[in-house]
Amino acid sequence: MARDVTHRYIDPLAQVWLGAARRIGLRIERTADAYAATDGHGTLAIAHDRELDRDDSLAQMIFHELCHSLVEGPDSFARPDWGMDNTGPDHDWREHACLRVQWTLASRHGLRGLFAPTTDFRAFWDELAGDVLADRDDRSVQAAIAAVRRAEQPPWAPALTEALAATARIARDVHAFADDTAVLWRAVTPAPDAHPSGLPPGSATGSCGTCAWRYTQRGVARCRQAEARVDAAWPACERYEPALDCQSCGACCRAAYHSVEVSRRDPVVKAQPGYIVDRGTYLEIRRDGDRCGALCGGELRDGRTTRFHCAIYDDRPKTCRDFTLGSAHCLTARRRVGLSL
Repeated sequence: MARDVTHRYIDPLAQVWLGAARRIGLRIERTADAYAATDGHGTLAIAHDRELDRDDSLAQMIFHELCHSLVEGPDSFARPDWGMDNTGPDHDWREHACLRVQWTLASRHGLRGLFAPTTDFRAFWDELAGDVLADRDDRSVQAAIAAVRRAEQPPWAPALTEALAATARIARDVHAFADDTAVLWRAVTPAPDAHPSGLPPGSATGSCGTCAWRYTQRGVARCRQAEARVDAAWPACERYEPALDCQSCGACCRAAYHSVEVSRRDPVVKAQPGYIVDRGTYLEIRRDGDRCGALCGGELRDGRTTRFHCAIYDDRPKTCRDFTLGSAHCLTARRRVGLSL
């Protein structure tokens, strides 16, 4: 006897990530013409299930592409394939940045195994371990740090975080019923315990006592990142940094701030007149594009940033002398240039 079919079944994870993509602003279409591609007009095309690798899923594919969008920024939604050409010299570090983001976000929920990529860059993923955002001189790390911060902002938030949490709940329940070790659900692991500070847990070897963002206020140890009291014995969180090195940073002298005003009585005015610009009502240090004219270094060589130094360091103005390593302004500057979470 014929019956009317009024509903269709969708894999639960697919349902979660189709909904998340829609809330973020993407339409998902299945195609036989590409593995994954965006048209720059709100459509993300992903291959049919039969064309994906056996350990891939629609959910993982959507998550991976969203990680690409995080690396490339909100403007990438208006560019085909997030603005990537898949062949140019910038392609590899962008893919590496995407996988660092994917690793970081999935790790928070015990989903690294379930959401591992199956692209040509799988070998890079398999070599990741520990704190994958630790090497701040690596261009892909800097891009990944900026991307992880974007995950907390629209259009990705809150849909992306909620989709990961929903995936983790489903995965834990299914894992309990998966008795075949070859089934991907067996790769799900328990989510790491929350860090006592309230920040995401980390993988770095260290503690709050050795973190660069720990400071003392009225005799009490506090965290610059969490703005809360901390115990020196607590393990490292996701935002842990063991030390800050001005010469590998330069954030306060480049894109983080756009003007350094100086007093007319500051010794730098006479000592370094070539770096002083008179704006009529005030003086400022000359800029060279988005950075201080006195800042040297910071070139990209083989995907890594060369060390910075100040050409007028001994004569630098009071504003620069008063800038404190590890201060709130220091953290703001490093965040703006992708060096700190």
